[in-house]
Amino acid sequence: MKNKKVTVQDWELIDYKEAWAKQEELFKATIALKMEIRNRQLALAGDAPVDDIITPNYLVFCEHPHVYTLGNSGKPEHLLLDEQGLQDNDATYYHINRGGDITYHGPGQIVAYPILDLDNFFTDIHLYLRTLEEAVILTPADYGIKASRYPGYTGVWLDADNERARKISAMGVRCSRWVTMHGLAFNVNNDLSYFKNIIPCGIDDKAVTSIQQELGREVDIKKVQDLLQHYISVLFEMEILKN
Repeated sequence: MKNKKVTVQDWELIDYKEAWAKQEELFKATIALKMEIRNRQLALAGDAPVDDIITPNYLVFCEHPHVYTLGNSGKPEHLLLDEQGLQDNDATYYHINRGGDITYHGPGQIVAYPILDLDNFFTDIHLYLRTLEEAVILTPADYGIKASRYPGYTGVWLDADNERARKISAMGVRCSRWVTMHGLAFNVNNDLSYFKNIIPCGIDDKAVTSIQQELGREVDIKKVQDLLQHYISVLFEMEILKN
């Protein structure tokens, strides 16, 4: 039985490693529950439905202190700082278990971690990424900012069709047994100078931007987060539950 109810949690400003551990806890518990459901089905001789157990879904929002994270397909040399450089920038660095290359998280940036059982929605990881991208594309449009996809790249861009292309949102996910973790980072009011210390997502010839950079003023990050949550929920046809 599909469960499209999604519990929204706001972890606010949280250390990256702590958030990663909390994600892993929810992720592993959901996978374990899926295995329990599957074992019950086998005990009932085949694919008979197990209607008394459903898998949960979570949509987590947070911000992180300055941190650089490197995905499974990334290159360590895309971090341009040594240990002393990290200390000087009050930043940390982790090699983590998501897809993608290196990226930056920091205060003023919305990070969204959907921990979803895609069996409750659709089992297509490419559609999953495109749907997250669409939610991000719709959000800055409410501020008069036109965003789009850049063919061949994951994430959301401005002026993707010309030499002024600049990235406003990066994505990197992990999926096991159709359960997702990690997610997206959306630049709102964050300090973009931190991106100069990396080759973002392994792309060395494109700029990054934020809503603040585009508008020339700071915006209410919680309002942006509410808009992003709305568009994610509509596109995935979620029934939102507050934690």
